[in-house]
Amino acid sequence: MLKFIVRRLLWLPILLFMVSAFTFFIGTYGPGDPVQVMLGARYDPDTADRLRMSLGLDRPVIIQYVDYMTSAMQGDFGESLRYRGRGVMSLLAPKMLVSLQVNLVAMSVSIIIGLPLGFWLAHKQGTWIDPFVVSLTLMIMSIPIMLSIPLALWGLCLKADLVPCSGWGGVFDSRILIPAITMGLPGVAGLARLMRSSTLEVLGQDFVRTAYAKGLTRIQVDYRHVLRNSIIPIITVLSLSLAGMLTTGFITERLLGIPGVGDFAIQSIFNRDYPVIMAFTIVLATVFVFANLLADIAYMLIDPRIRVT
Repeated sequence: MLKFIVRRLLWLPILLFMVSAFTFFIGTYGPGDPVQVMLGARYDPDTADRLRMSLGLDRPVIIQYVDYMTSAMQGDFGESLRYRGRGVMSLLAPKMLVSLQVNLVAMSVSIIIGLPLGFWLAHKQGTWIDPFVVSLTLMIMSIPIMLSIPLALWGLCLKADLVPCSGWGGVFDSRILIPAITMGLPGVAGLARLMRSSTLEVLGQDFVRTAYAKGLTRIQVDYRHVLRNSIIPIITVLSLSLAGMLTTGFITERLLGIPGVGDFAIQSIFNRDYPVIMAFTIVLATVFVFANLLADIAYMLIDPRIRVT
């Protein structure tokens, strides 16, 4: 396993080089001039040239990229073009932390409800409960977040007065209840259906029938054989979700006043704040690699028969 982990980690610099180079050159040659955005109505060609020179944007793009990546590898992602004097990570890190907390709570809701529900529905195949519950979860999933958030605010904030209507107070604050419901419940349908189909596939395998033939009880078969094999496809989905943990929905943040990274990233794109965009892209690419690595390790821990070379 150690050799596999080391080999995967050796791919990280190559992946980051490809992602960062693509993002950097797209930002350089794409539409929009960050200097023009920074100056706004005060734009003047001479002033713009001086500012571009002070920022080093007049140098060859290859030199700009090499200098940027050299600093980035040392943990310095530069200075924001929009918020002068502010380091990029000092702006991004607190917002990413907020987004991580929101996503962790929402994913926890989806996992805690969705996986047991899907496992239970697989054992109810052929009864009216199976299609009824699946249809109910799909109906909840189909409600757009632009409707579910106002409904949740109307019921829990205005009518019941259980939570404040907006703002952010952390994971243990009552205001986490709204994003947990509106972001977590739609994910229940997807996980429940995936878990149900995976469980049904395992239940039809020969080794399950053999386990019953040996006299094992249903609980023993479910725990020793069915559950561990059914959970393997779920790990792939969860690993992809982990890669997106540092982002939240733009609409959710706007409606609930959550100071996450989603709204900040959108504004950085509109403001042509390329240092922020670059840092955000590199961080997400790194998290994606580690999330997939954790998924592969989890495969081997759950099912010892799985080996990687």
